[in-house]
Amino acid sequence: MTWEILTIIGTIAFAISGAIIAMEEEYDILGVYILGVVTAFGGGALRNLLIGVPVSALWDQGTNFIIAIVSITIVFLFPQNLIKHWKTWGNFTDAIGLSAFAIQGALYAIDLNRPLSAILVAAVLTGCGGGMIRDLLANRKPLVLKDEIYALWAIICGLFIGLNSSTEPWQLYSLFLAITALRVLSYSHNWKLPTRNIKQFS
Repeated sequence: MTWEILTIIGTIAFAISGAIIAMEEEYDILGVYILGVVTAFGGGALRNLLIGVPVSALWDQGTNFIIAIVSITIVFLFPQNLIKHWKTWGNFTDAIGLSAFAIQGALYAIDLNRPLSAILVAAVLTGCGGGMIRDLLANRKPLVLKDEIYALWAIICGLFIGLNSSTEPWQLYSLFLAITALRVLSYSHNWKLPTRNIKQFS
């Protein structure tokens, strides 16, 4: 039950973030719904494709789809009440979504007896894939690959679960708390990975 609640929080956070970015780009109502849904579920669809699961398995998440649609509708109808608070709690709920979805993706690959490489891919795509698709559809550079330490936390989730042969529930919850805290610290303190600008050598 606790894990389902965390997944719901992540679904709401990702759906709202997609809807807000669509509204920032002045998309119409259909574009807002499409970007919101893609952000919430696009990562899972990519994961299924790459680890050999029918994409149609996503339709089993009927309740989460309804939750995403309701969240997007609320944002579209009452943006003034939500957007002003988004910068305060949006990053935190996004951190919860990243952690919960990355762990969920890794466990999904474990259940299918996939190798470590597939577990890492499943963790990263489930945790970050929706945001990457959102940014591309909004004609933005994916932030997870440029400005913030984001995908790294999903990779750590995949490594921990993939290398641990008997992951207990308390370990998963501890991992969830640790990854959420690290994500919060990374955006609070503006942590960045090393970069190399090739232009300086030309």
